[in-house]
Amino acid sequence: MTKALGLGVAALAIGIAAGYWLAPAAPASAAAQPAERQILYWVAPMDKNYRRDQPGKSPMGMDLVPVYAENQAPVEAGVVSIDPAVVQNLGLRSVPAQRGPLPRRIETVGYVQYDESVMHHIHTRVEGWIESLHVRAAGDPVTKGQLLFEIYSPTLVNAQREYLTALTGGRPNMVVASRERLAALGMPQTEIAALEEAKTPRQRVRIYAPADAVTTHLGVREGIFVTPAAHVISMADLSRVWVLAEVFERQTAWVAVGQRAEVELDYLPGQRWDGAVDYVYPDLHPVTRTLRVRIGFDNAGEALRPNMFARVVLLGADTEPVVHIPREALIRGGAVDRVALDLGGGRFRAVPVAAGMEAGDRVEIRSGLNAGDRVVVSGQFLIDSESNLERALARAGSGAASPPPAQPTAGPHAH
Repeated sequence: MTKALGLGVAALAIGIAAGYWLAPAAPASAAAQPAERQILYWVAPMDKNYRRDQPGKSPMGMDLVPVYAENQAPVEAGVVSIDPAVVQNLGLRSVPAQRGPLPRRIETVGYVQYDESVMHHIHTRVEGWIESLHVRAAGDPVTKGQLLFEIYSPTLVNAQREYLTALTGGRPNMVVASRERLAALGMPQTEIAALEEAKTPRQRVRIYAPADAVTTHLGVREGIFVTPAAHVISMADLSRVWVLAEVFERQTAWVAVGQRAEVELDYLPGQRWDGAVDYVYPDLHPVTRTLRVRIGFDNAGEALRPNMFARVVLLGADTEPVVHIPREALIRGGAVDRVALDLGGGRFRAVPVAAGMEAGDRVEIRSGLNAGDRVVVSGQFLIDSESNLERALARAGSGAASPPPAQPTAGPHAH
């Protein structure tokens, strides 16, 4: 009996041991397994108010992005959080703000004009008729001493007779007075000398070109009656010309007489003219609101022709070191200028800044940014619209309490 009981106990022990070793391993505890991420809803990348309970497409045709429960922690006011995958898809780029000097370089346009200091305007000093006109049209070149036209004037004929009478009368005072009267009436010295030699009044008095030039205005035709008020001929010397550049009002403080300038023309690529500002006009154009700057150039080969379009660069001294960013990163607004600041980790915020001078593709930031802060240069308008900075600033300025934003429901809604 005792022996049989001992065999039974031994068999039971062996069975329990075999069951323990042969049984399958128990699953790990639920606490040890990673918890499954809970999706609250799906949202459009470009419109946070467009939400759905399941995956799909946004009205713009983009894939909806899941929003997880752990991402719903409160965030700083004005901060826009964007999924890194969406950041890459939208092509958002940011660059650091830099500190350094900015060149006062003005790139603008200009127009070639006649140098008014070497222009000649010809008027008759007596009434008469234009005869034997030798200049036929505006644009005709003339050389110094070339005959322009002949004029018949009874006043000049009578003045010549008085001079010849004074010469034969032997009265020096009358001779001097008569000769001065002929010169005052516009008779050239060469014609007076010819009169003294011929001793006969000339019916037609000849008028000659005072310099090598081109005709810019021809206001008479052969046979026409003219008075001293008539604008007969204008001529310009093309050996020297002006380039008139247009400078924006905000850049007027950068311009000064003597400043170095460079000019290029479209029809001569690669060729550059170096000059200097010789005059800054005192007023702005009433329509374009630009300041005119005059640059003089020698033009021996006449490559610079009046009314040609020119690209002008005015070079000034560099500024002191300042914080500056790409011009495309600056968002100009009616209330405040701002930039989209990249906080890292897909977080962005629009911040107000005080913009200063612009130089090329860079703009100075007087306040609101530090060197090294990253600003968005592509897609910043999307971030700015999300942060709604201008409305927040308006509320803060009025002193009104800012109500909390309404939270849309997680379920689908009509659009």
